[in-house]
Amino acid sequence: MTDGKFHWYDLLAGFPDKPDFREPIGRYLRRMQFDLEAANERPLLYCVVTRPRMRYDPSRATQWGFFSLKLTVPLLSGAHATRDSVTVELKPPFGATVKKPSVILTENFLNLNWGGVIEVLSVHDLLMQYVHDRKLASQVLHVGQTLDPEGRLAKGRLPAVQRLRQQHSEHSDTLVLVLQPEITASSPDGDPADLAGNQIPDVAAALARIRMDVLEAALICYFEGPTPAGRYGEEKERRRNRLQEVQQAWELDTLEVAVELEAGGSYRYLASEHVAVARRHLFRCKLADGCVSVAKLPQPPTA
Repeated sequence: MTDGKFHWYDLLAGFPDKPDFREPIGRYLRRMQFDLEAANERPLLYCVVTRPRMRYDPSRATQWGFFSLKLTVPLLSGAHATRDSVTVELKPPFGATVKKPSVILTENFLNLNWGGVIEVLSVHDLLMQYVHDRKLASQVLHVGQTLDPEGRLAKGRLPAVQRLRQQHSEHSDTLVLVLQPEITASSPDGDPADLAGNQIPDVAAALARIRMDVLEAALICYFEGPTPAGRYGEEKERRRNRLQEVQQAWELDTLEVAVELEAGGSYRYLASEHVAVARRHLFRCKLADGCVSVAKLPQPPTA
C-alpha cells in the first residue's frame, strides 16, 4: 500500500453538511466531501489517525523572506496552544498571475490569493505538502472499509469514528487516511482476478470485497493488536465467520503486507499503541479458524 490520502476529519464533523460553494473555504470543504463520497462507493481501506493538535495563530502576522516565496506562518501547537511557527517555500499554482500572494489567516485555514487563483490550505495541508523539520508520527487508532451506501464517513456520521474523535478531540486532531491497496495474488493458476470467470463485473466486485475483508482483518490485528479495543462481540463474530468462509473457499495460506506511503511528508510515519514508528511497515499474516495472527518481517536493505 503506497497510495494514501489524508483528510482532516474534524472539518467534516464540525461544519454544515453543505458548505457555501461561493466561498473558497466552502469549495475546499466540498471537495473533501466529494473525495470521501467517491471512496464510499469503492471497496477501499481507511485508518483513523490522530495528530498533535495544530492551529494557525491569526493574532500574529505572517512574515515573508527577502526576495523569495519563503513564508513564516505562526502556529499554536499542542493541547496548551503553545506559540510556534513554521517556514515554508511556497510553490505558485498553475494560473497564478502575481509573484507573491496576499495572505488571509484563520484558525484552520490559510488563504493565498495568487490573482487568478485562490489557494486554501488547512494547517495539516501546509505541514503535509511543504518541507519542515517536524517528524511527529501519525497514530493509527482504527481500521475500516470505505464501502458504504449511506456515505456516513463523508458526512461525519460513522459511529466508530465519531467515538474516537470525541475521545481525543481535547488534545489531538483526528484525520482519516484512505488507502488504495495494490494486490498481487499467486496460485497454481495465477492471480484469480485475471481468470475469465472472475472478469464478470459482479464477480469481480465480490472478489474485491473478499480481498478487502482479509486486508482489513490483517491491518486491524497489526495496528490495533490481537484484542482490539472498541470492537464488539457481534462484529468480532461476523469477521471470524467471514474469514473462515474465505479461507475454506480460497485455501488462503499467507498474506504479506507492506505499507509505505509515497505522499504526506512527515505524516507518512505511522505508529500505534502496538507498533513502533516507521515509514515502512512490513508483516506476514496467517489465518487459522477465522483468527488472524501477524508477524513483523525484517526490512529489506535500502538501495
